[in-house]
Amino acid sequence: MHFDTSLIAPAFYLPPISYFSAIRAFGRPILIEQYEHFPKQTYRTRASIHSANGKLNLIVPVKKGSNGHTAMKDVRISYDANWQRLHWLSLQTSYRTSAFFEYYEDEFAPFYDKKYEFLVDYNMELFELICRLLKLEVTWVRTTGYEAEYVGAIDLRTAIHPKKPLFRQTDPYFQVFASKNGFLEDLSVVDLLFNQGPQSKRYLYTNSKP
Repeated sequence: MHFDTSLIAPAFYLPPISYFSAIRAFGRPILIEQYEHFPKQTYRTRASIHSANGKLNLIVPVKKGSNGHTAMKDVRISYDANWQRLHWLSLQTSYRTSAFFEYYEDEFAPFYDKKYEFLVDYNMELFELICRLLKLEVTWVRTTGYEAEYVGAIDLRTAIHPKKPLFRQTDPYFQVFASKNGFLEDLSVVDLLFNQGPQSKRYLYTNSKP
């Protein structure tokens, strides 16, 4: 594939702040990976938020058979358990006292009611919403096949991972439960949005130097 891109990125669920910091730093367009073999225990199905008891991971369950040989585009979401209700209640409980949760909640609520078949579609519609709320002008396309390496591009497919050191260091900002738990870094970008609101874009700008 020949594609003039500066960034190739995975399709994450409510991606961490470092993901959007990288997008802001390295510009556009973005190539979204959908043909990689689906890796488990990554931000593709996980988002970390700040609850009263500390970091809380929200996990999107996928149907059995989704393994290391399944292409990301073919991974289907499981609704055997009512995870949507659990995720939405967790977001409400964690952020109801934040300055901007009420400002954004009607934008996110439909994603915890409507059922999506494929994980990549769900993640990318959330990605588009977040970019709009952050007022980030992002041009992106999905891959049409798998390539192990994109010469000259910044590759985030394995760089941002829950079990790896931070890809990009970011500055502290106000968090509701920081007085109890301390500042928790590189949570889902919704933590930034609900606490900082319209200032989130400025925060990303000051934390996006390559």
